[in-house]
Amino acid sequence: MPPGAWPYLESADHILHAGDVCDPSLLDELKSLAPLTVVIGNTDGVDVRHWGAVDEITLELGGVPIAMVHDSGVTLGRRDRLRKRFPDARVVVFGHSHMPMNEDDGELLLFNPGSPTWKRRAPFTSMGILWIENEKVEGEIFPV
Repeated sequence: MPPGAWPYLESADHILHAGDVCDPSLLDELKSLAPLTVVIGNTDGVDVRHWGAVDEITLELGGVPIAMVHDSGVTLGRRDRLRKRFPDARVVVFGHSHMPMNEDDGELLLFNPGSPTWKRRAPFTSMGILWIENEKVEGEIFPV
């Protein structure tokens, strides 16, 4: 994890990890900072699953229903597909592509924070924050 990521993690109320953890010891460290929810990524081994990562999950944070899955599928039709898959979610967090996305149509926020460690085709390494207050949510993505 790059040094610039730690201040955000240390001040988080809850940490969501959208997969591709690779080393479950990172999860132990993150869990020592805040409650942690993790989905399994395509590069994760059985050790990450044994740690407790799941294929997909839904949870509520601050009154906001959130779903998380590693791979959201192809870009074409993503919003409709995820709305059908998670009909009660206000937010769907996903990873896989490492391409940052923060798109909110007022009903469904699609949120891919990117990756703080491997940018792949993204313009920069990044992470994100979901700001939740009064059962409202806003996403923010930033370089680290």
